[in-house]
Amino acid sequence: MESVPYFPIFFRLKGRKILVAGGGTIACRRIRTLLEFESEITVVSPCLHETLEELAAQGKISVRRTMADGIDFDGIFLFLACTDDPEENHRLCERARTAGALANNCSRKEDCDFYFPSIVRKDQTVIGINGGGQDHGKVRELRCRLERFLDAPGNY
Repeated sequence: MESVPYFPIFFRLKGRKILVAGGGTIACRRIRTLLEFESEITVVSPCLHETLEELAAQGKISVRRTMADGIDFDGIFLFLACTDDPEENHRLCERARTAGALANNCSRKEDCDFYFPSIVRKDQTVIGINGGGQDHGKVRELRCRLERFLDAPGNY
């Protein structure tokens, strides 16, 4: 498969519906980032990471404690497949696309309509960094350098 970089684009997520299948560490990390952008997030999972339990108790996310196979994708803008079953993630992404949602499969980058970037944010400035899944360490290093740059006096 030819490796073609993805086009960076910024969406207004405020009020948009995001559906996440799975309640583990990867889902938790992505949801915490998405919450900064005022989206409406629903998690479908029989069990949740303790941070997601806290977010649900605070009313910051909605939760359906069930298996993901019966998900309704109607009105969903973004779908994140974060279950621990790669085949289920693939099937769910196909169903999400059929319903008109953009899909991201945490277990298979070739099955993603979009990559989930590393985010640097300072006030209204948002920088998304993506390495195409090739070098996570380099992306992390660049994110840290940008954060230090934006925090330095006189640079922002």
